[in-house]
Amino acid sequence: MPATAAPAAAAASVARRKTVAVILLVPVVVAFALWAFAWPAARMAPRDLPLGVAGPATATSALEQRLAAHEGAFEVHRYPDAAAARAAIEDRTVYGAVVVTPQGPELLTATAAGPVVAGLLKEAVAAQLPPGAVPKVTDVVPAPAADPRGAVLGAGLLPLVMAGAAAGIVATLLGLRGARAALALLGAALLAGVVGASLADSWLGALEGAWWAEAGVLALTVLAVGSAIAGIAALVGKPGIGLGAVLMVLLGNPFSGITSAPELLPAPVGTLGQWLPPGAAGTALRSVSSFDGAGAGTPLLILALWAAAGLAAVLIGGRRAAGRSAGSPGTPDTGTPAPSGAPAAAPVG
Repeated sequence: MPATAAPAAAAASVARRKTVAVILLVPVVVAFALWAFAWPAARMAPRDLPLGVAGPATATSALEQRLAAHEGAFEVHRYPDAAAARAAIEDRTVYGAVVVTPQGPELLTATAAGPVVAGLLKEAVAAQLPPGAVPKVTDVVPAPAADPRGAVLGAGLLPLVMAGAAAGIVATLLGLRGARAALALLGAALLAGVVGASLADSWLGALEGAWWAEAGVLALTVLAVGSAIAGIAALVGKPGIGLGAVLMVLLGNPFSGITSAPELLPAPVGTLGQWLPPGAAGTALRSVSSFDGAGAGTPLLILALWAAAGLAAVLIGGRRAAGRSAGSPGTPDTGTPAPSGAPAAAPVG
């Protein structure tokens, strides 16, 4: 056999294995993506959804019993009157409240907290009334007039996550390390926050809160996603890009509950989604946009922890890479004088 035949056969074998791997891997990825995006939507239903009940105990006891009959659907909070129920909605303690009045039940909702939830509560309350009766509905915190169904807010989360993922991937593929990579991620996140707020608030009107607060949430989201992906890659190598992308895009986005509510997703998806940057970003953005920041503390802390952990991993990975480069056997300093006639080493710096 010619000397070149063995290497050629080995190369052909490797190419065949790669081809088979691609053929098998693509359907697996498709199935995983369909499961992650479609399964939560197909199993959407209220699960311990916070709902207020207001009025005298003698008048609300029957309503509470009927709500309790839907086992595990609602987490009922009792309030003495409509004013207390309104305050709870504005503080994001509950999604809505049923106020029992002499004229009949009144439903308080907050479409800004989720139009899907508001519609679900209308159906649930109407089911408790006699046939043909229509409950009075008051929208305590309405969604922005330019985005009454929350479509822009829901559709805008994926590009935001993709922007963060792109920042982390590009920084890794360009070979940026340590402080330089961290600076690039910070700069990209700040610009993305300003651009995102300019589009979603100033142009589309889908956000109505304090402009700089919204820009800050958007920037922190991009930084949390980007630094997490870059940090994982800095610690485990380029395969970390795929791991980070799966965590942030294929799991974080559909588990976020931004188009519905975390309490409508199957357990433990709704809870898990809120601990990932996309879910925390959706909750924080709703809070600063429509609720004057109420309920934003925990999601902002989660975003900050992801960003800090990611940047720390980027810096640690950069130091490791620098240490490996310094210890590589290029021209080690053995203390032996250079041979006669050899050029002297150039001074550093």
